[in-house]
Amino acid sequence: MALGLFHLFFSCVLLFAIFSDAHPASPFEFLKNLQGSQKGDKLQGLNQLKQYLSKFGYINSIIHDPYVQTLESENNNNDHIFDDTLESAIRTYQLNYHLKATGILDAKTVASMMLPRCGVSDIINGHSRMRAARKRTHHHHHHTVSHYKFFSGSPKWPAYKTNLTYIFENNTPSEAATAISRAFDKWATATHFTFTRIENNTSASCNTTADITIGFHSRDHGDGFPFDGPLGVLGHASPPTRGSLHLDADEPWSIGPMAGHIDMETVALHEIGHLLGLEHSSVEGAVMYPSVSDGMTKDLHGDDVQGIKELYHTV
Repeated sequence: MALGLFHLFFSCVLLFAIFSDAHPASPFEFLKNLQGSQKGDKLQGLNQLKQYLSKFGYINSIIHDPYVQTLESENNNNDHIFDDTLESAIRTYQLNYHLKATGILDAKTVASMMLPRCGVSDIINGHSRMRAARKRTHHHHHHTVSHYKFFSGSPKWPAYKTNLTYIFENNTPSEAATAISRAFDKWATATHFTFTRIENNTSASCNTTADITIGFHSRDHGDGFPFDGPLGVLGHASPPTRGSLHLDADEPWSIGPMAGHIDMETVALHEIGHLLGLEHSSVEGAVMYPSVSDGMTKDLHGDDVQGIKELYHTV
């Protein structure tokens, strides 16, 4: 079921989608024109590729806080040159996403980069933590490798804070709130947390008494992390204990799998993982994997759940 934030407007959008083959253009479309580029090339559009990689921590990232980004800009004279820095950034990206690490912008790398994704960076403070792995020993000396990661300093909710309250901003439609609440319920079933929704009965956009505030926003919305339109950055969330979850109001959201649309519950599961203290995972089946395809749904993965249990010492 397609989801509208402002029901009349989005009903019109859905009718348009039904009677046409048109789909919203991704902000990552520019990557198609750069496919096959490699070190030494000079091409228009390479500056956008560098901006993309900077945004997600791969170039000149000086992010000291995963929710407050400060990015150094590339030298303007080198913006359109495929230099050593860009090659190294692409190779690191390819390693994180289990692609052949050539440093060349090949077809598989472009396809991966074009997927809609979370706005939280993959790399923080220059460390490619997506490739981190932990070997766990089970009974009978059986070993498995986990790939969950925590934010720098492993921030988490206090031990006494096992019931977290959440509230939706006033612009949240009931269908979205229901789907996001289901995501909270799934995390509650798999962890020691419980979540309680607080009804927003005020005229204000949010209620500061809740531990977590959830809202839909478009483009620049005042937090330093502007959204970029349909099928780009889907949302972002803060690490504990700030409790801020923003979703892009311009996405073609759906409830459940629907071609050309993004499943609301799947993205909510991911962003709640950030709220609880998880960074991105390199496990493609995990909810904490950074990207998601349209028409796809995901549920909690063992790697996601084990990460929370280790972070909070509830294993």
